[in-house]
Amino acid sequence: MKGIRGISQLSTRLYAAQAARKVEATGAAERVKFQPQEVQVTKLSSGLVIASLENYSPASKIGVVVKAGCRYETPENRGVTHLLRLASSLTTKGASAFKICRGVEAVGGSLSVTSSRENMMYTVDCLRDDIDTVMEYLINVTTAPEFRPWEVSDLTSRVKMDKAQAAQSTQMAVIEALHEAAYKNALSNSLYCPDHMVGNIQSEHLHQFVQNNFTSARMALVGLGVDHAVLKQVGEQFLNIRSGAGTTGAKAQYRGGEVRLANLASLVHSAVVSQSAAAGTGEAVAFSVLQHVLGAGPHVKRGSNTSSKLIQGVAKATADPFDVSAFNASYSDSGLFGVYTISQVGAAGDVIKAALAEVKNVADGGVTAADLTRAKTQLKGQYLMSLETSEGLLEALGTQALTEGSYVSPEEITKTIDNISLTDVANAAGKFVSGKKTMASSGNLIKTPFVDEI
Repeated sequence: MKGIRGISQLSTRLYAAQAARKVEATGAAERVKFQPQEVQVTKLSSGLVIASLENYSPASKIGVVVKAGCRYETPENRGVTHLLRLASSLTTKGASAFKICRGVEAVGGSLSVTSSRENMMYTVDCLRDDIDTVMEYLINVTTAPEFRPWEVSDLTSRVKMDKAQAAQSTQMAVIEALHEAAYKNALSNSLYCPDHMVGNIQSEHLHQFVQNNFTSARMALVGLGVDHAVLKQVGEQFLNIRSGAGTTGAKAQYRGGEVRLANLASLVHSAVVSQSAAAGTGEAVAFSVLQHVLGAGPHVKRGSNTSSKLIQGVAKATADPFDVSAFNASYSDSGLFGVYTISQVGAAGDVIKAALAEVKNVADGGVTAADLTRAKTQLKGQYLMSLETSEGLLEALGTQALTEGSYVSPEEITKTIDNISLTDVANAAGKFVSGKKTMASSGNLIKTPFVDEI
């Protein structure tokens, strides 16, 4: 495959879009009024989804979202997505690593890669008149990587540094351990390369993973501050790379279990969860509301979150300092819901049991209409504020385009939240109470109960 060139032929003077403006003459001056635009979504015959929102911003943000998260790794290439994130700026068939770095920085742009357990997202930011320049590099990185063996080998030190930084976050370690214990496969895979694979991921592993997962039907091209017709042209010409659905990932199998990370830390972090619901379902929305009923963390900077039911319930059980919040994670075919506690070593058992008792209280109907209204308002506020940043909006746009092939407006989502009833919340809490538990703990665990003791 040859490197991608010739994108500069596309027009980037998007302010002149005839259908999107109205000119009003006022004396010798004229004023341009841009009409509000809706999100546009197009699915090509290749399976590639194009989604964009023309917001007339002087800066554009464009992303390629790929269904290629760590859940699609196999035992033979475990950790390959970690290296793939780091390899985004390596030499491609159309540009050297130096050219990519220099070319993006020369126009004041940026190129970044993020990944979750399900998707990878390559993003470029630039002034809209420089779309042609940065788009060329974005397409090269996603469709024409070379993965030269010596460059891949040089990534080992960065992998070790990433793992060292992640290890410093106790919360990250607990959440990774929680997924490892909760699932038999797929979602049990870590976002980071396991120790036994550090230095053992070769160029061939990267090539094979890209070949199997980076297909048109597993991709979405999304953009903010860009004309939909231009984005569609790019997708048709340059992202029609490989046909087929690619590798079919295994369905996540929840099993429950426990991981204990014993050390001499003065604080104990513990998470207790059970299986909840897959993303995009009404039940998943009910679990999100339940999370805010119980307490999803402070809603005021440096606040104590005293309105949280979990905080109020645990405060009655211990006088020691603690922190507790509801944990909620949803994926395409499964989900986890539970409580996350941070406590002193001696109070760990009391804090965990008090938090679980509060969830049971909700399951037994201990929620008022006022509690439900407050939780819905907090959830809607959190969701709508996440869309106020270009990063949050692009991620939401890309995720929906890739999974659903469409876009659900914020108005529709807030209506779905409003339709959740007290019964829905109680049923969600009841599913957690009766479900098989998974537990992950880190710290001095001498007073921390095992999962079969809670």
